[in-house]
Amino acid sequence: MKRPLGAQISHMLRDRGVEVIFGIPGVHNQELYRGIEESGITHVLARHEQGAGFMADGYARASGQPGVAYVITGPGLCNIMTPMGQAYSDSVPMLVISSGLDETASRRGQLHQMKDQQGAAATICDWSEQAMSSQAAYGLVERAFEEFETARPRPKHIQVPIAQLVADADLPPFPNMPAHRALAGVPDVAPVVSLLNLAKRPLFILGGGATSVLWRDVLAPLGIATIETFAGRGATGLNYELNFGSCLSRDSSKEVIASADLIVAIGTELAEVDLWREDLGHSAPLVRVDLDPAVLSDGQRGTVKLMSDADSFARALWTATEGKPAAQGWSADEIAEWRAKWRAEADADRPGIVPVLDALCQAVPLDAMIYSDMTQFAYVAKEVWPMSRPRHWHHPTGFGTLGYALPAAIGGAVARPGKPTMAIAGDYGFQYTLQELAVAVELGLSLPIIIWDNGKLKEIEDSMIRAQIAPNAVVGRNPDFCKLAEAYGAKSATPATLEEMQEAVRAAFAERGPTLIRLTPELS
Repeated sequence: MKRPLGAQISHMLRDRGVEVIFGIPGVHNQELYRGIEESGITHVLARHEQGAGFMADGYARASGQPGVAYVITGPGLCNIMTPMGQAYSDSVPMLVISSGLDETASRRGQLHQMKDQQGAAATICDWSEQAMSSQAAYGLVERAFEEFETARPRPKHIQVPIAQLVADADLPPFPNMPAHRALAGVPDVAPVVSLLNLAKRPLFILGGGATSVLWRDVLAPLGIATIETFAGRGATGLNYELNFGSCLSRDSSKEVIASADLIVAIGTELAEVDLWREDLGHSAPLVRVDLDPAVLSDGQRGTVKLMSDADSFARALWTATEGKPAAQGWSADEIAEWRAKWRAEADADRPGIVPVLDALCQAVPLDAMIYSDMTQFAYVAKEVWPMSRPRHWHHPTGFGTLGYALPAAIGGAVARPGKPTMAIAGDYGFQYTLQELAVAVELGLSLPIIIWDNGKLKEIEDSMIRAQIAPNAVVGRNPDFCKLAEAYGAKSATPATLEEMQEAVRAAFAERGPTLIRLTPELS
């Protein structure tokens, strides 16, 4: 059956498991929308393409499936490039499909024209390609989904010229079985086991790529201590006595790392946003386990390098170490002392936030999925908030964009209907994407939105003061956030006490619709 290619692409995506598409229609990409309703896909109308991209990101992180977004030529693609950059740095599978102009070399002044749209997108995603035929479009979609399964997940961009979108095309091919089901193998963990046999203080660093496994079951019988990156929080569950927590950004964590006689880093780049220093601080052998060869060959210079996914490595290690006696070099008391020290430092660095977080944590269900923005409230939370499970706190760690939390939480809530989801943003960052409140209202999402309102860019102010720069351009006039939320049709609250905050949060999870909860430093 021949249909316009735009409609066929939507059907092809549905055949590959896509259930939700985020985006904004326009005259250039409207043919993509012809097939959405026909194929049974749900479309979520964002208020800005940046919001659509963050929703797709949040959906992917919550569901484990690629987030998909449709945008128009030119400004639509430019607006979604920030979310694409965020997804790239945080290894999030996202497919952005845009329209494109048919010809740009000899024509000027066309609607939405860019000098090099494909090239612009290529700078912030895994790859950006133009489909000049229906077969090319189908092949690129197939390639994207194959790579989502078999390689490090990262965003892709496909642009289809308008003339191709409206042209009749044959049916897309039937989905193939993903290659990883046939190719996945068992990694050789013998070198790691040999090093473990010699180690008295083995230390595993668990990153975002290692969070599909509950590592406690693998590591506890072996007496192995752990450190989690910010993206790896929850990998050992609650109350694992040998877990140092997400402490890598603390400079004194170098002392702990230097005291280990074996380091195994799994699914982590050990990047600047993990360490906030030049080097890890180790002198012991370093084992790197990662899917990305660029990570394995980085400046940390691993002694042993395994190109493997974390699941396969964990299963192989579990089998190979069955019956092995536990190392005795770490004590729960030693680790508890370090955790108490770092918690006190976090409280001293940004005073007044830890008590609010402790009270908030008590009101939030253990299975809640939380999306946070670039704000001091989240920076402290990433160090002190106990996580009962992995992949339930999402933060724009690498690219570090503002405006992430609200739209990403909307995407996460769409992916997990009926399960608790919460957004945490600062007063400044929230205003980047606040218009997406309308989407949360339209969808009737039970979404608490925590706004930490200190009336300024406090993190930047503190940084300027440390650099002996007179604070400048760090204070802005805020709107009445509660009235703003109510204007969109959301609920709102400004609790005066921690108990009132807890009541407001519990009520927000039960509400049929979003609730903005404004917190200030005066909360007590």
